[in-house]
Amino acid sequence: MAVMEFKAVARYVRISPQKVRKLVDALKGEPVEEGLAMLKFMPQKAAGIVRKIVQSAVANAEQNANIDVDSLVIHNIIADQGPMLKRFRARARGRGTRILKRTSHITVILAEES
Repeated sequence: MAVMEFKAVARYVRISPQKVRKLVDALKGEPVEEGLAMLKFMPQKAAGIVRKIVQSAVANAEQNANIDVDSLVIHNIIADQGPMLKRFRARARGRGTRILKRTSHITVILAEES
């Protein structure tokens, strides 16, 4: 029997994917309840964003009638690069330097514990 997977995607999130990836390794393979508890007490901005996406994936799983939400584990979290907002900052001698405000597409995949 194939393992059921549930996912939630947040696109165009205004945070660098590099900052999201710092949290990801701590969460992979954790049960959903433990993962949410860990995210709740992490000080990073990305933790709050990822927590919301995990909760959304759990809500997606609850729509399926024969799934026990307590048996779900965080199978994978992917933080892909989104489009960059390009801005300029004034510098010395009339120059300008480019500032890249990065965005992320964050995908959370939950699976049933086997």
